[in-house]
Amino acid sequence: MPAVNVTLKSGASPDELEAAKKKVTDQGGKITNEFTLIKGFTAEFPPDKVSALETNEHITVEADSEVKTQ
Repeated sequence: MPAVNVTLKSGASPDELEAAKKKVTDQGGKITNEFTLIKGFTAEFPPDKVSALETNEHITVEADSEVKTQ
């Protein structure tokens, strides 16, 4: 399963974060990292289920990738 970064908008409540994590695990995903500076996490998640997360206006989903600096 590919890894995705799931982030919530700054105004999202702790309950909304927990609901997003539950949605991931309920649909067969596995949370692999939780962020501390922003509301979000990285998860291994079935690609055919990503659209279920993207329909939530408080959530942004991006493919996890390596960040490079010059």
